[in-house]
Amino acid sequence: MRGFLLVVVLLAGACGSPATDPPSMGTRVDYQLGGAYEPADDVTGVVRDRTDPPAPGRWSSCYVNAFQTQPGESAFPEDVLLHDAAGARVEDPDWPGEFLLDIGTPEQRQRVLDVLGPWIDDCAADGFDAVEPDNLDSWTRSEGLLDADDAVAMAELLVDRAHDAGLAIGQKNTAELLDAGLGFDFAVTEQCQEFDECDAYTDVYGAEVIEVEYTDDAFDAACADRGGEIAVQRRDLDVSRPGQPDYESRFCS
Repeated sequence: MRGFLLVVVLLAGACGSPATDPPSMGTRVDYQLGGAYEPADDVTGVVRDRTDPPAPGRWSSCYVNAFQTQPGESAFPEDVLLHDAAGARVEDPDWPGEFLLDIGTPEQRQRVLDVLGPWIDDCAADGFDAVEPDNLDSWTRSEGLLDADDAVAMAELLVDRAHDAGLAIGQKNTAELLDAGLGFDFAVTEQCQEFDECDAYTDVYGAEVIEVEYTDDAFDAACADRGGEIAVQRRDLDVSRPGQPDYESRFCS
């Protein structure tokens, strides 16, 4: 009888709500991709590279370059990288040293996930609340070797892996896929003010949008349009750390 009562008590506890809910993203999310630093007291969340730790007590999202490599990245075998007809790696024209991943077949997508999946799991184990897989739009720079359907199929694998790990997952840019129903939980958009795309993101994700602007004019306009409703930040293009020459970080007042 005592054993039966113990089982009942344990099951009742398991069915209850968790002891603590994850923190809210809020409206002051510090985009710290250039390296982690102590956030200001009023910052509600951070986005940091997967190699940095989450910010204690604040919503924290883990950045993963998921559709192309970081410069100098060696985790992906050569045959997982995308190659053109001449056998050369396909490089992002705007980011030297970032090479596109080959997600053109189910087999290749699984090979990519074999690398990315453990990274996502590590983000969860480290205590992050979410993951931001970057370069969803890489197919647009693939010289026609990949298409939107390939990106959608890869995104669905990443969404499932993140959710299985207990993480929220964010759509990074790529307004073209906002209606694709990919299962993302929030969005991170750069320069949507400049490209007149912000409403498209908030129409899908409501207040769960992180907007990063890189010019004063765009930031001021974004604050006037959406300040206090979503997370809006003015950052420098290198998303550098305090004390570095070009460091810039401001939130809507």
